[in-house]
Amino acid sequence: MKPVRHFLDISELGERDLRAMLESARDLKRRWRENDRPRPLLDMVLATIFEKPSTRTRVSFDVAMRQLGGHVINLAPGDMQLGRGESVADTARVLSRYVDAIMIRTTDHAKMLDLARHATVPVINGLTDRTHPSQLMADVMTVEEHLGPISERTVAWAGDGNNMACSWIHAAARFGFELRIACPPRYRPPEEVIDWALAHDARVHVVDTLDEAVRNADCVVTDTWVSMSDERVRTGDVDTTALEAFRIDARAMTLARNNAIFMHCMPMYRGREVSVDVADGPQSVVFDEAENRLHAQKAILGWCMT
Repeated sequence: MKPVRHFLDISELGERDLRAMLESARDLKRRWRENDRPRPLLDMVLATIFEKPSTRTRVSFDVAMRQLGGHVINLAPGDMQLGRGESVADTARVLSRYVDAIMIRTTDHAKMLDLARHATVPVINGLTDRTHPSQLMADVMTVEEHLGPISERTVAWAGDGNNMACSWIHAAARFGFELRIACPPRYRPPEEVIDWALAHDARVHVVDTLDEAVRNADCVVTDTWVSMSDERVRTGDVDTTALEAFRIDARAMTLARNNAIFMHCMPMYRGREVSVDVADGPQSVVFDEAENRLHAQKAILGWCMT
């Protein structure tokens, strides 16, 4: 019996496996467009647990699983005993008897890890408060479609050093590109994530200003400043004034390379973290990025389940 292959974080996987998934994603995208539609997950079942709202994660995993021949059971906290006090361990053990894999989107990273610890089928991280690796795979795929090997590129991150920023940091170590991060001091990524990257010889630089991050960058990335499900919203500890200086606008994009692309995992708030002219301008590839969630999710599912 082969070992269970979870997809929990970019930091937990080697470049060889990550590259295999990206190659699969590109191949599946090409084949689907050519009407060559393999169904390697025929009659297999994916359970998806959503404790946070979702558009792209929900639809991309659902469609990906169906297009690969499988079935999906969507679960919300109110639909299952996990939302009424059953332990994560018991839920993991029971679901493992029914389905072939579990995808979870939750505010609690520890819950996702606990689910994987007790499941005997693959568990996939669809987003936690700490990381978002399934989005990151689509992002790397998008960069390489537009710019070639990411290892030869410089990526600039600006704004809130959130879960998406943490996955970009993990990716810098695994894929070998340069990453510059510009955030206000109170919004910087966790020090332990930066320390992990530096311990793995990643070219990650935390800089003080937006200009330092985007100058001569190949790819400029930002995200929603503060998600409505963020703990800081619930506690009232939100002041985005400091983030104003990190908005991606046309001036910032002129500092990047001429062929630089702009990316955002969405939902995107025009006029806040990014100006309208950048969000909807010729350098924006946000809808290519969103589409690639589907193809990247197919590759993740295939890697985990076959």
